[in-house]
Amino acid sequence: MNHDSYSDDFIRAILRETRVIAMVGASPNWNRPSYFAMKYLQAKGYRVIPVNPREAGKEILGEKVYADLASIPVKVDMVDCFRNSDSIPPIAEDAIKIGAKVLWMQLGVRNDEAAARAEDAGLKVVMNRCPKIEYGRLSREIGWMGVNTGVISAKKQQRV
Repeated sequence: MNHDSYSDDFIRAILRETRVIAMVGASPNWNRPSYFAMKYLQAKGYRVIPVNPREAGKEILGEKVYADLASIPVKVDMVDCFRNSDSIPPIAEDAIKIGAKVLWMQLGVRNDEAAARAEDAGLKVVMNRCPKIEYGRLSREIGWMGVNTGVISAKKQQRV
């Protein structure tokens, strides 16, 4: 697998087959990226279960927060990691143990050793991407706002 470039079909299949996402590093703060991503993915029909040891037992966006992946009482399809790259190896091991199908590392997060371990165990792996952004891009939701359409540009226009 080339982790520098994922095909749209690969990402689309993951998003289509996923129903339950465990979000490691989910934050209760409305202004954090994990909160935005969780809210968006819930609105698209995914069940997103927050994992955050400091918030365990509380709720984020109507879902009970768990201290770790092993504590989640339902089958998890995807483990979405809002943690730094060095924190990924034990999360990957836990994702393997709970039988997750996908290990997804957020923007700026990459750990090739953990990815190889997860892939060897049969998981699909995505690094340095956001499922919220990928869902919006592949469903063309982002396009109606003018993003990536060429309608809005930061480039200075040349006068003719």
